[in-house]
Amino acid sequence: MTDAGSQDEPVPGPDTEGRDPVRRIPDIISLVKDSYSELRPAERRVADVVLDDVKYAVDASNAALAQRAGVSEPTVTRFCRAIGCEGVRDFKLKLAQSLVVGALYLAKSPSVSNDNGMPFWNAVFGEARRALQEAERQLDPAQLQKAAELIAKARQVTVFGLGGSSSALAQETQYRLFRYGITVSAQCDPYLMRMTASTLKPGDLVIAISATGRTREVIEAVELAKHYRANAIAVTAPDTELARTCDVRLTVAVPEYPDTLKPTASRFAFLAAIDLLAVASAYKLDGSARETVRRIKYNAQIHRTGKEMEPLGD
Repeated sequence: MTDAGSQDEPVPGPDTEGRDPVRRIPDIISLVKDSYSELRPAERRVADVVLDDVKYAVDASNAALAQRAGVSEPTVTRFCRAIGCEGVRDFKLKLAQSLVVGALYLAKSPSVSNDNGMPFWNAVFGEARRALQEAERQLDPAQLQKAAELIAKARQVTVFGLGGSSSALAQETQYRLFRYGITVSAQCDPYLMRMTASTLKPGDLVIAISATGRTREVIEAVELAKHYRANAIAVTAPDTELARTCDVRLTVAVPEYPDTLKPTASRFAFLAAIDLLAVASAYKLDGSARETVRRIKYNAQIHRTGKEMEPLGD
């Protein structure tokens, strides 16, 4: 038996699935910004040039970068070392990597052009309308009916969603379905997904939600559920691995508006798919669903005053 600090401690290597660990490349843009106050005045002028036009800084020669900043070439070298790079070449390699993520995120906000002074106003409402139109055009009614049949006859339903958007959609699916008397739970933790999938049996159902259809943890949890002969519904993008893994596919693709500060519009399309899925399931259950909704409304309304057509449960 060895203690934690002994030489027998395993060294980093491929993970348990044979994949090499991801090589961490520092976020050089953040390093420049975070180090800015510690730089000399001349070095700050180099930082200003870099932050103002990252693509130019990647492509420009050392002399051109120095000329635009109004400093000497050795100052550019000192700037690179001041933020933790070995030199200009190392700095430019890391800076180029930042453009792989996307120059879109480095762009300045659009100028105000609307009468209300908010350039994002039309983008938010317009993209929401477009997402709903795309959902109406792309969702397959036949697949929706199959999905509703699986939900209506399922012994229990579990919803998988991971990340900032899909986890919220998974919770929303749970809220939509339980009010019809469906036994449903949402899991947004990858380990709990695997654990839950391991408990499923024939007649159980998984609803897997992923905007990209590439989230490995969700795909693996669905594959595990299907190994135990549970059925699976995908709410995702078309022609993805998650879609191919599931029995029923509710797929929609919504191109994103090029404003990185605006919330993703695809969630409106997925919300529409979830609402359709819930209502179609309720129609399959019919009488039992209506009775469950009546009970919820009755007990909610005697708990506090309200109108009959207010949102169920607020």
